[in-house]
Amino acid sequence: MTPEDILARHARAIDQRRAYDALWQDCYDHVLPAMPAERVAIYDATAADAAEQLAASLLAELTPPWSRWFGLAPGRPLEGDAEASIALEEAAETLQGHLDRSNFTLEMHQAFLDLVIAGTGVLLVEEAPPGEPSALRFTAVPLGEAVLEEGPSGRLDTVYRAARLTEAELRRRYPAAPLPPASRDEAEERQHRVVEAVWPDCDGTRFMAIAATDAGPVVLAEGRFSQSPFIAFRWLKAPGEIYGRGPVAKALPDIRTANKVVELVLKNASIAATGIWQADDDGVLNPATVRLEPGAIIPKAPGSSGLTPLAAPGNFDVSQLVLTDLRARIRGALLADRLGPQRKDNMTATEVLERAAETARLLGATYGRLQSELLTPLVARCLGILRRRGEIPPLLLDGREAVLRYRSPLAQVQGRTDAANTLLFLQAVRSMGDAALAQVDLPAAARWLGRTLSAPAEILLPPVQADKE
Repeated sequence: MTPEDILARHARAIDQRRAYDALWQDCYDHVLPAMPAERVAIYDATAADAAEQLAASLLAELTPPWSRWFGLAPGRPLEGDAEASIALEEAAETLQGHLDRSNFTLEMHQAFLDLVIAGTGVLLVEEAPPGEPSALRFTAVPLGEAVLEEGPSGRLDTVYRAARLTEAELRRRYPAAPLPPASRDEAEERQHRVVEAVWPDCDGTRFMAIAATDAGPVVLAEGRFSQSPFIAFRWLKAPGEIYGRGPVAKALPDIRTANKVVELVLKNASIAATGIWQADDDGVLNPATVRLEPGAIIPKAPGSSGLTPLAAPGNFDVSQLVLTDLRARIRGALLADRLGPQRKDNMTATEVLERAAETARLLGATYGRLQSELLTPLVARCLGILRRRGEIPPLLLDGREAVLRYRSPLAQVQGRTDAANTLLFLQAVRSMGDAALAQVDLPAAARWLGRTLSAPAEILLPPVQADKE
């Protein structure tokens, strides 16, 4: 595509995204308002607290910091092929070390916040300059800067990122950009609109950065990637839509109502604390000038009763009942009552396992989408950077040469259930006697349990050696 084609496609994609802008802005105003907050006054922080807890829980359940949440294994294990398993395990350890030394945890949490609030997150994975502690550098791209297109596979594989950069910032990011020389003041003050675009091609992913100048579009840089540096992922989506829908959007009516109820309760409390006062006046009371607000003085004619409220037969305040129900629905929609530890002293081991299984059921569809759109492309992109640097051997996550196995707490819930069922079967077979037990390949069962429970490859014997012993 030419630079003119990219800018035209970017403009069309922006027009398609405008239908979501008002909803996203409303979600951010009520949950993560800009500083200082100007659009919406926040009186109730239930949604903001629940959204932050959900983002932190996603980080801990999917990509826990300083913990191996993924593993690599041979796609087709052969007899005696233990060296391949150990080499893949070492490659996974190398990648984990680079993730621990990078800013992955910080930026991933911010991307999860976008995912929870707006339903869509974008993470940029770049190669760090030589000399940095890690070869990886991550950036959570604000959703306002990203414009997305869905490809034939159903993934967000075409990403546009627009920003305004000064010439000094532009030259630092693109040192070889063909820009005319500028004075020092112009380099610090004059800004250019820059559009970065990545789109799929038959040979991988194409990349082009374009600056819109007075003389026309200027190509700052272009090239190809084996994996896209932009990773866009969604919470869930409706058929025919491009951008995702998050839990905050689902709970937005309750969030608005709870915020308004707390505002009215506070106003009522302020009136009850300061009162509304009356004062004698020689004139005639004008109802149009009466203001019912804390500290107001309402004039009345001498000898008259003034503005007298109608006494109700009882005092029935339902605000707390409504507010309690609204807060419970908000926390339920944002999974604050499901994820994270619910400390109970009398919880049994079975109850803990059942709660974990229920969490896996609730997040099953979302986790499957995040695994396909976030985790697998993320690991593939990071491995591609390390492979180009020569820090790991050449390997392909194609399901045949190497396969990606997830070890995060949420991914292991089903594995623990399968392992428990297998152990129950083995116990039942053992009770049937030696003849029944002879029908079970115990070394193979041990190896299967090791893979299911994500045991390290070093502690398992290869199949041939295990059979000989």
